[in-house]
Amino acid sequence: MFILTILCSSCGRDQETLRQRKPKVIETIADLDALPRYVTDPDDNPSTPGKVNLGRYLFFDPILSGNKDVSCATCHQPEFNYAEFLETSIGVNGRGTGSKRRFLDPNDIPFVKRNSQSILNTAFNGITNHETYRPELAPMFWDLRAKGLEAQALEPIKTLEEMRGNAYVDHQILDEIIERINKIPAYNELFSKAFPTDPKPVTQKNLAKALASFERTLIASNTRFDQYMRGDSNALSTSEKDGMNAFLVTGCAKCHSGPMFSDYKLHTLGVPDTDNRAESDAGINQDYAFRTPTLRNLRFTAPYMHSGKFTTLDQVLMFYEDVAGGKILNPNVKAGSIDSLATHMDVNFKDISRIVEFLNTLNDDSFDKTIPVTVPSGLPVVGL
Repeated sequence: MFILTILCSSCGRDQETLRQRKPKVIETIADLDALPRYVTDPDDNPSTPGKVNLGRYLFFDPILSGNKDVSCATCHQPEFNYAEFLETSIGVNGRGTGSKRRFLDPNDIPFVKRNSQSILNTAFNGITNHETYRPELAPMFWDLRAKGLEAQALEPIKTLEEMRGNAYVDHQILDEIIERINKIPAYNELFSKAFPTDPKPVTQKNLAKALASFERTLIASNTRFDQYMRGDSNALSTSEKDGMNAFLVTGCAKCHSGPMFSDYKLHTLGVPDTDNRAESDAGINQDYAFRTPTLRNLRFTAPYMHSGKFTTLDQVLMFYEDVAGGKILNPNVKAGSIDSLATHMDVNFKDISRIVEFLNTLNDDSFDKTIPVTVPSGLPVVGL
């Protein structure tokens, strides 16, 4: 019996050793890809010039907000890659743009809950390698609470601190917006041109379709990385290729994969909360898990992470080095909750500059930044 116990114990240790020696899976360049050259529209919302033109006006028009003081473009500014250079945004009851934006006094509106994500390339959200893309299922927001740009487009309008304000409740605001738009002859004409077969084209559904159609024109798909993946071996320098290899070896591509460099899944990382809100943000499932963001056009979209707490890419990579080393920056997150894909990463300080150099090959500044001179409501373009 004693010998049998020793043998069983030894067998258990051997099995544990085998598990520990399991080969580490390292992603390759095949796990990445170039973006498609063209956007795929949903079957029920094919793009037309009329829809795009209408959507552009709506995107920059404060008529969509409860107090007529903020537009979609307030937090998604063309010069910042259709994001915003703030930790978390100031929506309604604010004035100014960018770093100069402030709440009006008095104020009882909180900061927007999370960092403003870029709208650029959201036409490709959820895209994966070698699979048919279905735009109506595209995951949206930091918590994946909506699918498709059409569904996403109306959510900020209904949110208190983003566009709705205190004057209306969430289930009333869209009816109010449609009523306002119906009273503006120029919008009636634009909706009629965009949806010529609809007897009453000014509807919530068509409002969403127009905004989504415009947002699908906002793409930047010709980065030097895309050119390299399409066959131009000289598009990346030797050091940038070394950075790409470091990106793969350290484990970054386990989550940042595919053409958009995102698996579009929720991961618990222990990112520190923003100081702009009193409450801790535990995410949609109360487990501090948030969606993997794209790595495209990062040069224009700082600050980073869902809370906007990191202002440079170096800080982001040092955060992952800390996570792999067992350090947790959010005191509300327990060590056992951290995603193992993050704790098993192998980011070292010596790799950071090379990885950042590679990430800069994912920038493309050739996207549409056109802002209308006026909007049909006659309100200030973008907002106050």
